[in-house]
Amino acid sequence: MAVKITIYTDGSALGNPGKGGYGVVLQSGQHYKELSAGYRLTTNNRMELLAVIVALETIKAEHADITLYSDSRYVVDAIEKGWLISWQRTNFKNKKNIDLWKRFLSVYPRHDIRFVWVKGHASIPLNERCDFLATQAAARTDLLIDEGYEAAISEENALTE
Repeated sequence: MAVKITIYTDGSALGNPGKGGYGVVLQSGQHYKELSAGYRLTTNNRMELLAVIVALETIKAEHADITLYSDSRYVVDAIEKGWLISWQRTNFKNKKNIDLWKRFLSVYPRHDIRFVWVKGHASIPLNERCDFLATQAAARTDLLIDEGYEAAISEENALTE
């Protein structure tokens, strides 16, 4: 029997782009875990997607039965509406966050996942907790480097100089 896991995720960027962070809550039976990290320069969409990726990468069981709640239309619609499949077919031509989408695709098939969009800031306790974790992570002083984002910015700057 597959392990049932409930996941809530959220991402934040102060300035967008700017300092950012993600927050994750995982629940399975009586088990509860929170994850978060902050980055010195990133975007909201990257943090929303990274939260999902980190949550899925954390799960040790194969083929877990997962319900994942996110307030990100970018993430939920890309998967549920089939945009990601289309982007993959065109090798992500003219798309952003390719590094993260490819990372997502490497972990996504390991589980049975149902994505559920929830309205942000709508008093949903675990979504609010993830928002708190994400914004607190972005406010830290020991911020990580979002290498994929900063490399893309450097490449864009090199093309325009």
